[in-house]
Amino acid sequence: MGRRFRRESRGFGRISRPRSVFPFSVCAVSSYSRGDACGQRRAHPGRHEPMIRSELIQKIADENPHLYQRDVERIVNTIFEEITDAMSRGDRVELRGFGAFSVKQRDARVGRNPRTGESVEVEEKHVPFFKTGKLLRDRLNGK
Repeated sequence: MGRRFRRESRGFGRISRPRSVFPFSVCAVSSYSRGDACGQRRAHPGRHEPMIRSELIQKIADENPHLYQRDVERIVNTIFEEITDAMSRGDRVELRGFGAFSVKQRDARVGRNPRTGESVEVEEKHVPFFKTGKLLRDRLNGK
């Protein structure tokens, strides 16, 4: 089954995956709403959807009115670029209390094509890996 894409009805017209079967979330505030009382969009009742980069930049800019949004965007992009560059060199990036980004190597193997069932050689590859820090894990588990 192929992916279906739709254009969002608000924002800058970005293309995204459908968030759920229904175009609205279940919300106690209104019967047809894309968000809940706190302003968060929801994919499913009780679960928040992932935050995208532009939403992170906007949230940081809103919480720090003394900074220009273009400066916040430059800061966030620089941080992501430095993490990406370090990982591409094979380095480990550790953010104390948050977690560590590293690269794991997956060896070459013989895989299987799910459509035809025939054997396929899968090359060696490197994949990003994230291990949560103790403080983040404790916060997620309510400790």
